[in-house]
Amino acid sequence: MKKTKSTKILLIPTLLIIFALTVTACAPLSQIADLLIVDNDKPSSAEPAAQSIPQQEVTAIAPVDDAFGSAASDGTLSDIYEMVNPSVVNIQVISTASGISNLPFGHPGFEDNGDLPQQSGLGSGFVWDTEGHIVTNNHVVEDATSIVVQFSDGREYKAELVGTDPDSDLAVVKIDAPVSDLNPLKVVDSSDVKAGDMAIAIGNPYGLSGTMTVGIVSAVGRSLSVDNTALTGNYTIPDIIQTDAAINPGNSGGVLLDDQGQVIGVTTAIQSTSGSNAGIGFVVPSSIVLRAVPELIKTGKYQHSWLGLSGSTLQADIAEAMDLDRDQRGVLVASITPDSPADEAGLRGSDKQFEYLGSQVLIGGDVITAIDNEPTPNFEALVSYLARATEPGQEVELTILRNGKSQTLSVTLGVRPGKETVQTPSSAFASGQAFLGITGGSLIPEVAQEMDLDEDQQGVLVVEIQKDSPADKAGIRGSDKTFELNGQEIMIGGDVITAIENTRVDGIQALRMELSKYEPGDVVTLSILRAGKSIKLEVTLGQAP
Repeated sequence: MKKTKSTKILLIPTLLIIFALTVTACAPLSQIADLLIVDNDKPSSAEPAAQSIPQQEVTAIAPVDDAFGSAASDGTLSDIYEMVNPSVVNIQVISTASGISNLPFGHPGFEDNGDLPQQSGLGSGFVWDTEGHIVTNNHVVEDATSIVVQFSDGREYKAELVGTDPDSDLAVVKIDAPVSDLNPLKVVDSSDVKAGDMAIAIGNPYGLSGTMTVGIVSAVGRSLSVDNTALTGNYTIPDIIQTDAAINPGNSGGVLLDDQGQVIGVTTAIQSTSGSNAGIGFVVPSSIVLRAVPELIKTGKYQHSWLGLSGSTLQADIAEAMDLDRDQRGVLVASITPDSPADEAGLRGSDKQFEYLGSQVLIGGDVITAIDNEPTPNFEALVSYLARATEPGQEVELTILRNGKSQTLSVTLGVRPGKETVQTPSSAFASGQAFLGITGGSLIPEVAQEMDLDEDQQGVLVVEIQKDSPADKAGIRGSDKTFELNGQEIMIGGDVITAIENTRVDGIQALRMELSKYEPGDVVTLSILRAGKSIKLEVTLGQAP
C-alpha cells in the first residue's frame, strides 16, 4: 500500500518528547466535540482593560504601512526587537515522565513502579507584571519538578508554578526578581487582528534564545484541539490565530506581536509533516490570555463556561434528512451530559441514525442557530462565543430548531469539569458504569501508515487489555510491536476499534461517548480492524471497577 506524508500538529517546546496532535481528514460529523470541552472565559463586561493589569506601557512605534518592506527600511523591526526581547524569557524545565502517559498510545519504556524517570525541556515565556509573573504554555511546565527562567542577558531565576489551565494551554510561573529587572510587555486585545496583519514572533526555538521571525497573520478564528489526556478527549481552544511567521520547537510560550510590538498571542503549536516549521503556526489569542492569566494569578486556575453537550456543525445532507432546508446551518446536538446545564434547560440530543459518508451518525436533535442572538452557523462559532463572552453562572439564551420549529431556551452555564473528574490514562476504558477494559488512543496517520493502513483511517488503537476484562474475554488484542514516534518507542499493532453497533468511532472521545450509552451486561458488537482486515466481535460490557 502506498504511504503518503502525513501532517500533524505539534505543541512546540524543545522536549525529549514533542507532544503531537494529529490532523485528520475528518468528516464534519465525525469530529464531534464536547462542550465540556469548549470554551474559556468571562463576559465581555468583565474583560480586564489593558491598563488594569500592572504592565509597563510600551513606547509607541510608528505604524507600518507596507508590512515588511516599510518596517525594515524604517528600522521598526529592530526597534521592536530591542524593546521586547529583554522581556521574553527562556524556560528550562525538569519534569517527571508522567506526561508521557498523555501521548496517544501510552509509552512502554516506563514501568508503573512509582519511580518516574525525568525529562528536560525548553520553552519560552514573557514578563507579565512587575511582581515577577511569567506567562507561558501549560504544556511547557506540565508535571515540572524544577523550573528555571533565564533572561536574554543571562540572568537566571528559579520559578514557582502559580497556575495552569490545560484547556487554553496557558500557565503562569513566578520569579523573585527586582522590579528594576522586570519590564512587562503590553498585551492588547486580539479581537481586531485580521488576516494580512504583520506578525512578529520572538522566542527560543531549539534553545536559540532571542530568535525573532516575521510573517503575517494567515488566518483568524481557527480552533485548536488539544488532546488533554488519553481519556478526556479533545479540548477546543477557539479564536486561534494562524501565522506563517516561523515558529519551531522551543517557541512554545513565546509571543506573537503586532507591528507596534504589542502582544497579540502566545505561540503554541505548529502544523508540520516533519516536526519543524512548515509555515503554519498556531497562537493562543491575547483575548483569551487577558481573561485567563489574571485568574491564574489570583486563584491558580481558570474556570471555563460549560454547556454539557456534544455536537457538530449541521451539514446539508444531515439537514435534508431532518426535513430542514439544505442551506440551514447551526450546531446539531448529538448528546446531552446528564445533570448538565444543557440537560437542566431541556435541550434534546439526537435519537435517530442516518448513514452519512458510509457510517451511521446520530441525527434528530436540537439545532442551535444562535446564542444571545448571535448566529452560530457552525460549531466553532458557538465555542468562540462561550469563550469570549460568557462566564460560569451566566444565563444565556439559545435559539434552537426543534422538529423544524424555532424556539428559545434559557441556559445557566456551569463550570466545565476538570480532568480530575475523568479517569486517569492508566485506567481501563470506561464511561459511566459500562466497562470495556482497554487502554489505547486515537489512531494517528503516522501509526496508521506503519500498520499498513490508509493514513486517513480513524479509530481507537488498542494498546493493552486488562486481564479478565470484557475485552479480554471477547478476544480483543492489544499491541505487540513498537514504533519510534518523535524519538520515543510506542506500542502499535493492536486491534483498531472503528465502530460500536455500526456507529462510527473515530477516536477517544467518540468511544467514550458511545460507551456512556450502555449499561453493564449489555452486549455490543465492535467493528475492528485486525491486521488490516475487518472483523466483528461481540462484547458483554462489565461493571467498572
